Amino acid sequence: MMISSSVRGAFRNIEQYPQNLLRADDGCVQVPATYKKVWDDGFGARGWKVDATIGDPEIIASTRETGQRINTSVFIHDILDHFLSGFGVSGHRSEAMALIQLSKRTGSDPGSDYEQLVREDILNGRVNGEALMDFLPADLYALVPDGTTMTDKQTIAFLREQTGEDRLIKSLVDNFFKLGKEGENHADESWKTLGLDTNRRTEIGLALQSLLGVIDQTVEQLGIEELHGTISIDDRHVTFNITEGSIIDSIEGRQVAIA
Repeated sequence: MMISSSVRGAFRNIEQYPQNLLRADDGCVQVPATYKKVWDDGFGARGWKVDATIGDPEIIASTRETGQRINTSVFIHDILDHFLSGFGVSGHRSEAMALIQLSKRTGSDPGSDYEQLVREDILNGRVNGEALMDFLPADLYALVPDGTTMTDKQTIAFLREQTGEDRLIKSLVDNFFKLGKEGENHADESWKTLGLDTNRRTEIGLALQSLLGVIDQTVEQLGIEELHGTISIDDRHVTFNITEGSIIDSIEGRQVAIA
């Protein structure tokens, strides 16, 4: 089976990121981010996006909210587990790898997230970032007739008939785990290239969440329409500086020490 360019594209060389999207100097990493009260992107959500994700139709703005299982927000996940780890900002393969990174810094089990992705997307023939046939594990790929002209939705229906739904789901979830673990070395090397300590991922994530809690609550309470800023990360501190928009003294230059 040939590896498509979309598969290879899930891995990004962080040294090739444009400087307007990422700057790294002497162990300090700067990530531009944008806040909008309402995003004109089809979702209309309030919240933050890493600038590198703006324009990606799969990315929804996120806030400081963390959910019940994980102690950092989706925005922190986008920064640490996708962008700085050298994975695509969207795509199921990228998400598989990013969720392993999330697991390593929070202790969360990615299995439930993988199963949700399978049930909501893959079983409906929707694979973001690559062709379904490239995404399928070897055991399922082998069941699909050579030269098939079936659509992705028809292919999944065919596989369900061949294996039964329970086996199909298990195989797809196992594949998510396999794909996710294939990104571990790449993520470690990306962090080392940036000068960040991979052993401090947990502490960096918690510091960023604390920082986000302050700045997101502030812009929400003040009804700020739009704000552009830079999040700076090193092994000791995380800092937020406003680069464009209304200057808010309580968050401009806001810094949180990493425990």
